[in-house]
Amino acid sequence: MCSFPALLLPRIFHPPPPASVTQPAFPGRAAAGAMTEKLCPYHQHHHHHHWHKLKLFQLFLAGLLFLLVLVLIAIFVTWLVLRPTKPRFYLQDATVYSFNITGTPPNLLNSNIQVTITSRNPNHRIGIYYDRLDVYASYKYQPITPAAPVAPIYQGHHDVVLWSPFLCGVEVPLAPYLAAALEQDHAAGALLLYVKMDGRVRWKVGSWTSGHYHLFVNCPAVLLFGGGWGGAADATDGGGYAPIVRFQRRMVPCSVSA
Repeated sequence: MCSFPALLLPRIFHPPPPASVTQPAFPGRAAAGAMTEKLCPYHQHHHHHHWHKLKLFQLFLAGLLFLLVLVLIAIFVTWLVLRPTKPRFYLQDATVYSFNITGTPPNLLNSNIQVTITSRNPNHRIGIYYDRLDVYASYKYQPITPAAPVAPIYQGHHDVVLWSPFLCGVEVPLAPYLAAALEQDHAAGALLLYVKMDGRVRWKVGSWTSGHYHLFVNCPAVLLFGGGWGGAADATDGGGYAPIVRFQRRMVPCSVSA
């Protein structure tokens, strides 16, 4: 029996890599890492630019907050130095020359009242410009005389200003309940009126003058009837009121809102 030698296949031998070359376990990751290292300077520049902008924004906010604190401190110090105070008003006198009701039914009021009002400026360094002031009388929240304007005036530090306007109302219509209230006040012998001032003022500190501010003054006036409702007007006006009225003689403080 014949035997043949075994079929010999050629073998391919790969030479070992040099000792200085190391094969990476994951070639794709190695390439990505190399690309990342190549882009690192760009990312560093972008990060530095973003940090610089954030730092500038923080400095801007800090400076703005510092300026706001300085302004608030300046306002507070100015307020402590000046101590602005509203002017003080007093009703000194009210002289009633006529006060009668006519009409059928009697609901038309004719009045002529002269009031004397003083104002004192309590501020040490602040002056007051009274640019507009209107004075009128009111009874139970209804004006009974037209507004009488007074002349504009400047009031210096600790100055006292005096006004004596005439408040005249001719046939001012009254609500029915007000006419009935007048009858009740007549029976009681006293009448409570309110002398009011409405206007606009400015404050002056040194050479600086503020804008306009609203000023409202309310002064109570208690009128006492010495001779009742009678008088010559009863015959001429057909039963109208002609009281003899005198003001309660004392300086009355007024409420002030500005």
